Amino acid sequence: MISNTIAPPRLQPLQQDFAVRFTYDVHFTNGLFQPENPLLATVLSQAKTSSTRLLPVIDAGVLTAHPQLTEQIQTYAQRYPDAMTLVSEPLIVPGGEAVKNSADWVEKIQHTVHETAICRHSYIMAIGGGAVLDMAGYAAATAHRGVRLIRVPTTVLAQNDSGIGVKNGINAFGKKNFLGAFAPPTLVLNDFDFLTTLDDRDWRAGIAEAVKVALIKDADFFEFIEAAAPALARRDMTAMQALIYRCAKHHLEHIGGYGDPFEQGSSRPLDFGHWAAHRLEHLTNYELRHGEAVAIGIALDSTYSYLQGQLESRDWQRILQTLQTLGFGLSTPMLSSHLDHPDHPDSLFRGLSEFREHLGGELTIMLLQAVGQGFEVHQADFTSYRRAIALLKEFAA
Repeated sequence: MISNTIAPPRLQPLQQDFAVRFTYDVHFTNGLFQPENPLLATVLSQAKTSSTRLLPVIDAGVLTAHPQLTEQIQTYAQRYPDAMTLVSEPLIVPGGEAVKNSADWVEKIQHTVHETAICRHSYIMAIGGGAVLDMAGYAAATAHRGVRLIRVPTTVLAQNDSGIGVKNGINAFGKKNFLGAFAPPTLVLNDFDFLTTLDDRDWRAGIAEAVKVALIKDADFFEFIEAAAPALARRDMTAMQALIYRCAKHHLEHIGGYGDPFEQGSSRPLDFGHWAAHRLEHLTNYELRHGEAVAIGIALDSTYSYLQGQLESRDWQRILQTLQTLGFGLSTPMLSSHLDHPDHPDSLFRGLSEFREHLGGELTIMLLQAVGQGFEVHQADFTSYRRAIALLKEFAA
C-alpha cells in the first residue's frame, strides 16, 4: 500500500552573495552655472540615464551670498535643454545644522518629488553646505528608494570631506546623524567660486578635516598644511585649492580602498577626533561649527596620545601650534562638562558610548603614534583624558 504521507523536506540555509559597483566623479571648477562653462551639461549628457529632469535644492545661506544663483541655474538650463530640464523652481531650505534637527525638510523634498513626478532616473541637485547635503541626500536616498543625487558643495568642509562621501543623514534623539542612509552620489561638482563668500569661520572650519586626514595618513600633507597655515589663515585661494584637492583625494581613496565603504565594521579611522567633536556640537547646541569641534577633538586626542606615551612631545606641539596658526580655538568650557560623572546626560564622556553605539560593536578610537601614523584602541582612560583637557586649557591660555 502506498503511503500518502509526504516526507518533510530538508531545508538547508540559502545564501545570497552579490557585489554592486559604485562609480562617481568629483569635478573641480569655477563658475559652474555660467553658460560658457559646459561641465554640468557635459557630464549630464554623458550619464547613462533616460531622464534629464532635475530638482534643485538650494541652501538659503548660499542664496543670500549669491542672490543671482536661481536665475543663473534657470538660464543655464535654457542654454542646455538637451542635458537638463528643471521640474520646478528651486526648493530653498535653511542652511546650517538646524536643517538636520527635524525630518520636516526631508519630508518637504520627498513631497516635491511626489508632486513633480520625479522618477528614480531623475536628479535632485543639492547646492549648499554639508548639513544641507546630508539632509537632501537622505531625502534622495529614501524617495523611490533612491533618486539620483548631484552634490554641489559650497563650503570647504563639504568640498574636501562630507560632500564627496557616501553618507547622508539627519539628527534625532539628541544624537548627530542618528537617521540616515549610505547612498553614493551620482556626481559631485566642486565650484571654488562659492568659497569666496564664506565667512572666516566657515573658511577655516573645513581645514580641520584636512588636518585630520593628514595626521592619520600622510605626514607630507601635514607638513604642507603646517607650512601653508599662515597663507590659509589669510584666505589664500591657491593654497586652499591645493588643500581641498589633496584632502578629497585621500577621502576618496579611503572610502574605495579601505574595504568598508558602508562601515559594516567597528573601525572608522577617518573619524579621528570625532567622538568628542560630535558631543561638543550637541553640548554647545551646535554653536560650534563641525570643523571647529573637530579641531578641538583632534587637539584632545593628540594630547591624549602624547600622555599615553605614543606621540612625541615635539609632534604634539607641532599639531597644536598649527591648529592655532590656522585660527582654531583648542578648548571650550563644554570640554570640561561633568568629567567626574561620565554617565551624566551632559558629560563629554557620554560621547564615547554614543560613538560606540553609532559604530556598532566595540568602542574604537583612532589615536596617533606619529604624524601621519594613526592606530586604533578599544578603551579609554578617563584619567588621562581629564589630564589632556587640563593641558589643552593651559596651552590655549
